[in-house]
Amino acid sequence: MNTHRYNRQIILPEFGENSQQKLLKSKVLVIGAGGLGCPVLQFLATAGVGHIGIADDDKVDISNLHRQILYNENSIGKIKANEAKEKLHQINSEIEITAYSYKITHDNILPLIEQYDIIVDGTDNFQIRYLLNDACKLLKKPLVHGAIYQYEGQVSVFNIEKNGQITNYRDLFPVAPKSFEFPNCNQSGVLGTLSGIIGTVQANEVIKLITGIGDLLVHKLYLINVLNYETRIIKYNKLEIVMGPKNKEEFLTMNYDTFCNISSFSKKEIANKEELRSLLARENSILIDVRNEGEIPVINKYEYIRIPLTELSHRLEELENYTTIIFVCQSGVRSEQAFKLVQQKYPQKDIFHIYKGVKTIL
Repeated sequence: MNTHRYNRQIILPEFGENSQQKLLKSKVLVIGAGGLGCPVLQFLATAGVGHIGIADDDKVDISNLHRQILYNENSIGKIKANEAKEKLHQINSEIEITAYSYKITHDNILPLIEQYDIIVDGTDNFQIRYLLNDACKLLKKPLVHGAIYQYEGQVSVFNIEKNGQITNYRDLFPVAPKSFEFPNCNQSGVLGTLSGIIGTVQANEVIKLITGIGDLLVHKLYLINVLNYETRIIKYNKLEIVMGPKNKEEFLTMNYDTFCNISSFSKKEIANKEELRSLLARENSILIDVRNEGEIPVINKYEYIRIPLTELSHRLEELENYTTIIFVCQSGVRSEQAFKLVQQKYPQKDIFHIYKGVKTIL
């Protein structure tokens, strides 16, 4: 062990070389290498966690750079897990880092997390969040949860016994919110500093969990608002009713899209330019951008009209004369909401949405 590298934390009261050895022997998996995952990964690497796993199949986009601090302009277009691994090795070449650049699913999550001591939730959607929670509960893996929404963030630690009970994410949120109630940062926006604050708190909880120092956020939800620095800690208990899958068989058959109120509309989704052009060639067809004014990228290859989602319910009569209607937004979340709304009003019309957002058609 290079004691000089870690000297400033080794000399801390209650820490010492023993805690540093525990870090070096530990294995931590971070699911999501985005706004939360980047600070988590950076601080775990600098602290000397011996083996870090990084799971993320997404690619770096220029819109990520204001908050995802491991990447730079040369990272754009590269797989996040692989790029994060390279950057972390530049920070600390003495630790082991493994990148998993594939999508997390029922089929691969259990054997993946089984290899690690602690799991960190850096995800940004409820389907994966509940999937990850249930997998960690089944395998009794400690899970350090973090989430952000606009100017507020939260952190908690699950699957640790304290005061005779073990709690998990479902004890806090037994019912999943609807997809439009808490959109991710692609739709609602986020300050890069908030990502850094919450990710740093998550990393701090991991270090405390490994070394045994301090009081963990077990049965507690830490909340912070970065506009006024109001912080709260909410205590919660185990629910009397067991929520979620009770065994591996139930887990493997659970539909998390359905649980999180997300419908696929597989026959009404547009995935590429060719499909869009074909639909727009129809008589009385229209492309509608439900983003707000000023959002980028700008659509300049197709004729379209803009009706922000917030105005759509009051402007439905404008769609009366169209027979084919296609909705687009930044990432597919608002366009899906528009799809549902207009389908209820005009069930006889042919309605579609571009489910991965505007960039897939430019």
